[in-house]
Amino acid sequence: MMAGRESLAEHVERLRSLTFKIGVYRPPSEGGSASLLLRVTENCPWNRCTFCEMYKEHRFVYRPLPEIKADIDTIAAIREEITAVSRKLGLGGKIAREVGDALLAEGGDLVLNSSFVTVFNWLATGAATAFLQDADSLVMRPGDVVSALEYLRGTLDSLTRVTTYARSRTLARRKPEDLRRIREAGLDRLHIGLETGDDEVLALVRKGVTKAQQIEAGRKAIAAGFQVSYYWMPDLGGRERRRQHAEHTAEVLSAINPHYIRSRPLVPRRGTPLFDEVQQGRLSLSSPHERLEELAWMIDRLEVTSRVCFDHSMNAWADRNGGLLFRRDYEGYRFPDEKPLVMDRIREGLAVRESMHVHVRQLMAVKSL
Repeated sequence: MMAGRESLAEHVERLRSLTFKIGVYRPPSEGGSASLLLRVTENCPWNRCTFCEMYKEHRFVYRPLPEIKADIDTIAAIREEITAVSRKLGLGGKIAREVGDALLAEGGDLVLNSSFVTVFNWLATGAATAFLQDADSLVMRPGDVVSALEYLRGTLDSLTRVTTYARSRTLARRKPEDLRRIREAGLDRLHIGLETGDDEVLALVRKGVTKAQQIEAGRKAIAAGFQVSYYWMPDLGGRERRRQHAEHTAEVLSAINPHYIRSRPLVPRRGTPLFDEVQQGRLSLSSPHERLEELAWMIDRLEVTSRVCFDHSMNAWADRNGGLLFRRDYEGYRFPDEKPLVMDRIREGLAVRESMHVHVRQLMAVKSL
């Protein structure tokens, strides 16, 4: 039995009018936890990496703090409308499937409203996590980051974890005291694209950072109290540089000892300079077994207490039964305890026929459709 003065139609009408800015990209581990997406900057302030197509043709926008706070207010308003409907349905504010069914039965077009869908999914999964978009939130002035975080945490008090992308170059330039202020204001985890620890490969892909800066950035982030999740890109150096890429990447990650290390094997994306290099034969992609050999070199030299993760479909190696070679959960393998297990899995992957593994050229064909 519906209770309360306002009709469901009135709630739906208000929900239609409530929108806030949402970007396209977030780490899989944040999508998997249905993190709230809040855009504090737009696109990438660097935007020169030869392998990345994510923000091409889009200029970087530094969003004013009042706009960010207004979006947070909008999120809170959407939350209140959805929660009110739950109470009307006798669910006491619980966000269950019945709430979504009732809202969509009244206003089916809400399914096309990304602001409503984002907040509903966030509420339905516990309203505990948020991800600040886009590519490098810490490029903002430290005082603005602190103010945005304090407002976010004060307005949406169910949050237990707030995360964002950050570039090593930006982190290396930040003062330790500013990083501590940002951490204390409520930013918990940084997702950082290492890609490689090899200076030659870093220069070739125009990453805009050096091996030494990467180590400095990672150590500063951990010293400030952040949980740090690093991404590296097997085969980024191609067949020609795979050993130096693997070994220098292991050196950097061992020097930092981040909380998470996540594998993102290279898939050249159409429209990027690196894609053209592959097509023109200036960069030779490794075979699936060669990629596993590169992975073995990196893992063997890795001396960390991190979680090593293969939580993305690009880790497309198979075991002897045709299943996934590595677990794809977001917590991965605990090092050093499970390092021998990962090395055993690599040996199994090398022992099966190469045709059992999805080749990068197959992935390229799918991604370019």
